[in-house]
Amino acid sequence: MKTIQGVLWDNDGVLVNTEQLFYESNRDLLLPYGIDLTPKQFFDWFLDNNYGAWHVLLGQGHAIELVDRLRAERTELFAQRLRQARQLAMPGIDHVLAALRPHVAMGVVTSAYEQHFRISHAATGLLPHFDFVLTREMYGESKPAPDGYQLGLQRLGLAAAHCVAVEDSPRGLRAANAAGLECIVLRNPMNRHHAFDEAFCVVESMAELGAVLASFVPGMAPVGGQLEAFL
Repeated sequence: MKTIQGVLWDNDGVLVNTEQLFYESNRDLLLPYGIDLTPKQFFDWFLDNNYGAWHVLLGQGHAIELVDRLRAERTELFAQRLRQARQLAMPGIDHVLAALRPHVAMGVVTSAYEQHFRISHAATGLLPHFDFVLTREMYGESKPAPDGYQLGLQRLGLAAAHCVAVEDSPRGLRAANAAGLECIVLRNPMNRHHAFDEAFCVVESMAELGAVLASFVPGMAPVGGQLEAFL
């Protein structure tokens, strides 16, 4: 069985339940232009192919200046919705992180910008579990490029063979794999229909995620049963 010394975590959809809010922010801004963004389009365009829905506006003949303005409006709208949300931490994630913390180094590698990351974690209490956080401003190309995970491994001071990543999107999985990391994918409503064939494994619940991670760490007690009781 593989043993690990470090875990690199995605944020949105893994640590915090924010992807629905991001979807709604994009959908609401695009509706006045006749674009009714569906959840599947959001998944395919934003979470798989990483090009958003701006190509639809440009294809309609709108100027890039409109895209730039809507991007700025989306940034503020998403931040506003994060501030208004409550209990953004994924249920049970605090138990998984607390159980891992004495045994492994951990960092966050997110495509979220620092502003949104900080707002989303204002009340989660999760950040003390991590050695560092890498937001989008801190590395070169965004996922699916490996830049963020490569920098994360440097910050951990560990080889990819001694670490795993936890993700929930196809582009995040590709980024982790491109950095040499095996990747565990956590299911959620947004990604439930995607196969994730290149993942080390796909887990259906936080309890299962805790059990898989515990199996990688010698001497760590399994946390799955505790989480099942909690959830």
